[in-house]
Amino acid sequence: MTITLDDVASILHIPITGSMISFSQPLRVDDANALLVELLGTTDVEASRETEQCRSPSVRLQWLRENFSTITDVSFDDDIEFATRAFLLHLVGCTLFADKSATSVGVVYLELFRDLSMVGSYAWGAACLAFMYRQLTTATRFEVRQLGGYLTLLHAWIYEHFPEMFSSPDMSYIESRPRALRWRPHVIPDSLQSLRERLDRL
Repeated sequence: MTITLDDVASILHIPITGSMISFSQPLRVDDANALLVELLGTTDVEASRETEQCRSPSVRLQWLRENFSTITDVSFDDDIEFATRAFLLHLVGCTLFADKSATSVGVVYLELFRDLSMVGSYAWGAACLAFMYRQLTTATRFEVRQLGGYLTLLHAWIYEHFPEMFSSPDMSYIESRPRALRWRPHVIPDSLQSLRERLDRL
């Protein structure tokens, strides 16, 4: 039993078919800086300062909020486009491609928002699932203490297949909505021993 693309589609209601999301090679810091300047309209100095603070080709989610949350209806078209890309980068950094820190997002994903008209054509669900499996693989190492990926997907999948664990269905749930909305988490068990006993009873 494992998470499948069908699970992703029913739990999250995001597309599992379409253009595949892939990157030919890892993004270098200087290339990340160039992307920030080109697609978000930052200065070279601002871009370099941010990636230096992250010590990687990434930006902080807080930096995106601070720099792109003041757009209004009377802003210039370019500024609105920059802010739209920043919002989408922030969104995938909080959800589909969340890293273990939950505080930053790779600039590499910004390339997906170069042409905003193409955003709806990607197989976001397939990319989300692949990223989740990579994170789960990493999490099996004994030295790893945190897990990245879209944990809402993992939690809802567990609730779907092991409903006796921590959750009960929301009786007002409507079948046409994402299955993730069907579950209301319960309070975490009092102790690790309590959790182990629940797992043993499955």
